[in-house]
Amino acid sequence: MIVVTGATGQLGRLVIAALLKKTAATNIVAAVRNVEKAQGLAALGVHVRHADYSQPASWDAALHGADKVLLISSSEIGQRTQQHRSVIDAAKRAGIKLLAYTSVLHADTSVLGLAAEHRETEALLRASGVPFALLRNGWYTENYAAGIPTALALGAVYGCAGDGRISSATRADYAEAAAVVLTTNNQAGNVYELAGDNAYTLSEFAAEISRQAGRAIGYVNLPEAEYKKALLGAGLPEFLAELLANSDTGVSKGALFDEGQQLSTLIGRPTTTLATAVAAAL
Repeated sequence: MIVVTGATGQLGRLVIAALLKKTAATNIVAAVRNVEKAQGLAALGVHVRHADYSQPASWDAALHGADKVLLISSSEIGQRTQQHRSVIDAAKRAGIKLLAYTSVLHADTSVLGLAAEHRETEALLRASGVPFALLRNGWYTENYAAGIPTALALGAVYGCAGDGRISSATRADYAEAAAVVLTTNNQAGNVYELAGDNAYTLSEFAAEISRQAGRAIGYVNLPEAEYKKALLGAGLPEFLAELLANSDTGVSKGALFDEGQQLSTLIGRPTTTLATAVAAAL
């Protein structure tokens, strides 16, 4: 039995869809904060159990009878380490045979601000004695594709990434990789640096939007503080504006570049191209 945490989230739903192609629905547990939101999964035959990152006591029942767990990192930045600890502690009590964790690309050396909590979680896993695998996911292409409507409205892509290259892949690519790891034997101890096959700069991203939209869209590189200010002006909350601006600066330092192609090797096909992701967004 495989438990997927955060199963109604954007990545979690895709992981379960990928798992359903590899194993019976009765072997899958969707651990969710809001059971009502998971009724669609229940209708497919997936077990739905309540579990909340902020409620440590909820995890023992959620993991009961399970062999493997996919710990999808919490979205609550600043609270992640303690929330992940609750799941890891419960996994140890349950005798889980494999806990796969969605970390961040090159977490051990990353300059990204968001990498700190991933490093702390990886340290907790090493200390726990629970057999684990690390899925160090790179950037989701959707993180940038979501900004395409704004780019079209403003006539430009804004950022502070300079000429840094981004080896992104789609959530579906990463979800498929997670499903492979969860349904393959002898995964404990593996560390996967997962990233897209073909890296691009934000200038090249803007050029791809221009090509497909038939309009001139440029890239405007700003200082980090100015980019954060622009994001706040666009209505983003403080934590998200800080995260995106810091991440773009990390891009300029190579934090989201990788050419090892471990992701495409794991899923047995090329990762989704930038052109395909842009077309889907448009």
